[in-house]
Amino acid sequence: MSADCQFDEQEVLILRYRALEREVTDPLAAVLLHDIVQDLEADLHRERAMALSAIPSSKS
Repeated sequence: MSADCQFDEQEVLILRYRALEREVTDPLAAVLLHDIVQDLEADLHRERAMALSAIPSSKS
C-alpha cells in the first residue's frame, strides 16, 4: 500500500469520527470521540512528516 493511499484512508477515518462526534448525544461519548480525532490527526501529521523527511532532497 502506498503512503498516499494510507494517508487518504486515515483522512477518511478522521472524517467518519468527526461525523460521529457531531451526531452523538452523550456528552462523554462526544469527549471521547473528540480525543480520538485529535489522536488520529496527530498520528497523521507525524506520519506525513516522517514520510516527507524520508524523501531525499535533490540538491545540485
